[in-house]
Amino acid sequence: MVLEKVFLKEKNKCNGCSACANICPKNCITMVPDELGFLYPQVDDKLCVNCSLCEKVCPVFNKGEVQSTPKAYAIKNKNNDIRLQSSSGGVFTAIANEILRSNGVVFGVAFSDDFKSVEHLAIESAEDLSKLRGSKYVQSRVEASFSKVKTFLDNNRKVLFTGTPCQIEGLLSYLKKDYPNLYTQDIVCHGVPSPFVWKKYVELREEKAGARVTDVTFRNKSTGWATYSVQMKFDNNTEYFVPSSQDPYMKGFLDNTYLRSSCYDCAFKTTHRKADITLADFWGVWNIHPEMNDNKGTSLVIVNSEKGEELLNCIANQVEIIETDVNEAVKFNSAAIKSVPHNPKRAEFIKDFNCLEFEKVLKKYCSPDWKKQLKSKIKSLIKR
Repeated sequence: MVLEKVFLKEKNKCNGCSACANICPKNCITMVPDELGFLYPQVDDKLCVNCSLCEKVCPVFNKGEVQSTPKAYAIKNKNNDIRLQSSSGGVFTAIANEILRSNGVVFGVAFSDDFKSVEHLAIESAEDLSKLRGSKYVQSRVEASFSKVKTFLDNNRKVLFTGTPCQIEGLLSYLKKDYPNLYTQDIVCHGVPSPFVWKKYVELREEKAGARVTDVTFRNKSTGWATYSVQMKFDNNTEYFVPSSQDPYMKGFLDNTYLRSSCYDCAFKTTHRKADITLADFWGVWNIHPEMNDNKGTSLVIVNSEKGEELLNCIANQVEIIETDVNEAVKFNSAAIKSVPHNPKRAEFIKDFNCLEFEKVLKKYCSPDWKKQLKSKIKSLIKR
């Protein structure tokens, strides 16, 4: 019952990492969706023994200070094919391959078979890396991943666990001790969008295409890294392909219309992180290191620990790399250190989402602002 009392007061702080559900010795905690599909813990008080482990493992209510001296780098994979399949510079693939070569396991985010949700998945083969590569702008279901990580670690397997900063801190809090064979990588996160909105959006695109989705790419670079496009392929050999600025789902995401409540006041926005390594797009690289910009994707990599340095050294011969000033770099990627502003129309969106036709809701809240797009494009061209 302890957990429910805590979240009755401060539910908006819960990030849905599922550490509490993974730690519960009685399996009495279930992660249940709210009106937008975001998961929150629900306790079966008939099974609960009031051990308080759920409260003790919560990364929000037990957050300690991180003492680190982060180093930052501009990096791009020398393999252009891998880079073009990646959201930015192809660094994740290089690191994951090193873990897999040493009989390790990589945890990351993959689409479900029907592409209507995303989930954390463990892979043990390089052939499966494509499932984890690329951004998925939906909150993932962690489910029992933390307990699976512990099993692999206890069996002396190397593990790379990737996720949002809150998921990384949830895992570390759950494990309760340092494992020398665990490596963690988080991302600079804008915020996580609604799983139910994404599901509805896939269903809408399938209705328009008259076919089932067979592939989704949020960051297709055929139009360039800085002007990436959203691509969906269907089983009738058609596709949906539009610049991200014209895609209503991406507009709602970037306008903060349907992010998780905790994202508007995130407890994990900092350059001093518990993850061994942090990956992001190096927006603004054309100003700081123009020689590293070819519009195919450049990663900003922030190393937070000795393990992070070890990972970087392992891939040094596979990448082009330049050390950079972390404070200058994050000026162009403020999501590293600041929460996004709350969208004042969020409550109204939720109300309409639950009672109106979805396409009408999209048109009302997520229609592209052509004037704003034109101003942004002009500003971007002037900067370059």
